[in-house]
Amino acid sequence: MKRSTDRILTTHTGSLPRPQDVVDFLLAEETNPGGGGAEMNAAVARAVEDVVAKQVAAGLDVINDGEQGRADYTIHVKDRLTGYDGPNQPKPVGTDDEEFPELARMLAPFVTPLSHRPACSGPVDWQDWDAAQADIDRAASVVGTAGTEEAFMTSPSPGQISRFLPNLYYGSEEEYIFALADVMRREYEAIVDAGLILQLDCPDLALSRHTIFKHLSLEDFRKEISMHVDALNHAVANIPAEKVRMHICWASTMGPHHEDVPLIDIVDIILGAKPMAFSFPGANPRHEHEWKIWRDVKLPAGKMIIPGVIDTTSNFVEHPELVSDRIQNYASVVGRENVMVGGDCGFGTFAGRVQVDRNIVWMKFASMTEGARMASEQLWG
Repeated sequence: MKRSTDRILTTHTGSLPRPQDVVDFLLAEETNPGGGGAEMNAAVARAVEDVVAKQVAAGLDVINDGEQGRADYTIHVKDRLTGYDGPNQPKPVGTDDEEFPELARMLAPFVTPLSHRPACSGPVDWQDWDAAQADIDRAASVVGTAGTEEAFMTSPSPGQISRFLPNLYYGSEEEYIFALADVMRREYEAIVDAGLILQLDCPDLALSRHTIFKHLSLEDFRKEISMHVDALNHAVANIPAEKVRMHICWASTMGPHHEDVPLIDIVDIILGAKPMAFSFPGANPRHEHEWKIWRDVKLPAGKMIIPGVIDTTSNFVEHPELVSDRIQNYASVVGRENVMVGGDCGFGTFAGRVQVDRNIVWMKFASMTEGARMASEQLWG
């Protein structure tokens, strides 16, 4: 993984807007798996090529396939792994409709249309590895010719899978998560073998505090996510740290976020994970101030951070000077070579959910890359 040696490098979190034909195919797949066939594959291939070209045009240094072939960033694994024949589970949520009913009505159009989240009711293993390999091959073949600094591919962490697809089979949560680690190891290693940087999506390490584990004390929650990190490290034991980055977040939602666990309360556990780089929100109004924690938190040798410097839930286009200021704040506390920047979260987290106009997405990225250029001039002269 490259560092910002002479300028601040830019990237993003993974998911990007999908064209409507791909959205329609992906949503149809939820009720009729395999129904899209060759027509869907062709549409996804076109979408990947287009989204790669848009990333290059926006000036991003480290790009990906935009997750164009997945309906979301986690539960697509239910169709590729055995064991997911259990009853449908409700989406884990934090603040419920009773607390803010008016807000719930306002945000109803932005709720994901994906609702099939089966519980784990049997042993997990691969049943459709070909689908995973096809994703990897398509991403590697397209982004590999883009001429950017590097390319990455996302995959959900074991703990994140357990958050959306809960366990009804294994004797304990730990047994389930480590079983997922053993199975997902194959995908993680295949991504790296294809020449891509592996990004592990780990929202479970932050947002599950106010959803699944709201009933726990902070101490017990920290114990829970420490186990998640142990499983993550087990899964990537054979991969060099510099080939892996990770992303945590508090959900890409437009709610109040008043129950988000502060980064300072979990950062030591996250930094114990093997990946070289750590991506997290740093631009939204609830977490922008947290750059200051790095005055006291020492970044371990060899690690780097990827803070979000543009908000992914707002249609405001951040001014490049604001982006530059945010970048310089982080560089001032961890060192310029230890900073790469991106967005707070994904812009296409779930197929069919649109919070930011797709044209504005690319304007925000262009502003981010310009802000990175401005910050680089200040930091390197």
